[in-house]
Amino acid sequence: MAKDNGSGAGNGYEPEIVGIFCNWCTYAGADLAGTSRLEYPPNIKAIRVMCSGRVDPVFVVKSLKDGADGVFISGCHLGECHYQSGNYKAVRRIGLLRRMLGSMGLDPDRVQMEHISASEGKLFAEKVTEFTETIRELGPSPLAGGD
Repeated sequence: MAKDNGSGAGNGYEPEIVGIFCNWCTYAGADLAGTSRLEYPPNIKAIRVMCSGRVDPVFVVKSLKDGADGVFISGCHLGECHYQSGNYKAVRRIGLLRRMLGSMGLDPDRVQMEHISASEGKLFAEKVTEFTETIRELGPSPLAGGD
């Protein structure tokens, strides 16, 4: 995908999004969206992790620095984690990361945390579509290509 340096509106810009999905819930929900032939933008590149609690904020920042325009993290609903409290850890970490990004001048909307179960393929498609539109409006990440 070719990126340009203009704003996202109407110039052919397509965001590059990294999706980090819990194996047990969101990854299965994404699979259900695909097998149900639900439409959502192809901009998201999925990474499967065993639990959203294993997502290190450093990986999120590295994704943004290495060219991603946004990062979409998703796991089990609160109280339904296969590893007891991993998703609570993720909520705390990603919340703190979003605050830090905002204080550093980067729009915190470039990072989103959702809870999508294996049976919620439709919700997966809706949330990915909404996030892609948000990132498209924000335009290319100012961190992309930075050293």
